[in-house]
Amino acid sequence: MKTLNEKFFKLMDKVILILVILIAALSIFLYKLQKVEEPIFAKTPQYHFYMVAQNSVDPFWKEVKIGAMDAAKRYNVAIEFNAPKFNNIQEELQYLDIAILSRVDGIITHVSNSKEFVDLIEEAYKESIPVITIENDAKDSKRQAFIGTNSFQLGEEAGKLMIQATKGKANIAIIVSNDYQLDTVNQNLKINGFLDAIKDYPQMKVVKVYTSKLGTLSAEEITQSIISSKQNINAIYTTDSVDTIGTAQVIVDFNKVGDIAIVGYGDTADILRYIDKGIIYGTVMSDPYRIGYESVKSMVEIKEKNNVSTFVDIGVNVITKDNVKEYFKRIQSIE
Repeated sequence: MKTLNEKFFKLMDKVILILVILIAALSIFLYKLQKVEEPIFAKTPQYHFYMVAQNSVDPFWKEVKIGAMDAAKRYNVAIEFNAPKFNNIQEELQYLDIAILSRVDGIITHVSNSKEFVDLIEEAYKESIPVITIENDAKDSKRQAFIGTNSFQLGEEAGKLMIQATKGKANIAIIVSNDYQLDTVNQNLKINGFLDAIKDYPQMKVVKVYTSKLGTLSAEEITQSIISSKQNINAIYTTDSVDTIGTAQVIVDFNKVGDIAIVGYGDTADILRYIDKGIIYGTVMSDPYRIGYESVKSMVEIKEKNNVSTFVDIGVNVITKDNVKEYFKRIQSIE
């Protein structure tokens, strides 16, 4: 009889253990179900938007995409993201053409300083497809809004960094990109903003403005000529991320770290490493997440109210050694 009781209790122990495991599994399932952001049977998206970025590998554009996707969830819209792997105007134009032929509800796109973009925006307008430009603008087109940063303010913040980097005493060279992909008007505004920031510092002067036409190689050549010149230039301001990297590389190669201060543009991994090591003093840039989010939000307002501000100013992000580790974390989180 004692043996039967022992068997009975052992059986009951197993049954209880199984029940505990089942209850635990059910609890975990219900908890995970609660954590799902979207319902299993999601509502049909209200609109189908199409976004064209400059490239798909730059952390900047990856973060633009994250912002756009978050806004798409918030406003219940579908967004299709397309971009060439590396900067390629013709591929961007092809994506724009596809969006127009697909008769999407709205197009959000990076543009370059090219008449072909204006022509395609005109074509979208004729098809009653609203277009929002991001990062760069096409002022002479029929786009309905521009989401980005005031170029004058970008230059102004760069000027403030240069004052800090040189303690208000500097012979400065400016390297601007004249690549046909870039808006030369915006480049001029960046210079004007920079000059406005330093105007009250009599010991700071811009010695020369150089034009980069071939990307990194040209910036390297320009920086080498600056180092070998007798103009006593001890500070360089670059308005483009590629030129910023090229300039920093030459400063390292010629052992001029600490002799020539660099203020640039962008937050690529290379640029962040140069800032962390003190090779680049700091950079300025737009807020990519907000560009993505606000562009979708603005497109929804266009569709629902047929009214939106023609310029949504995102503001300026300033990166120095003080906050560079935060930007490293951001890049790591989106890779």
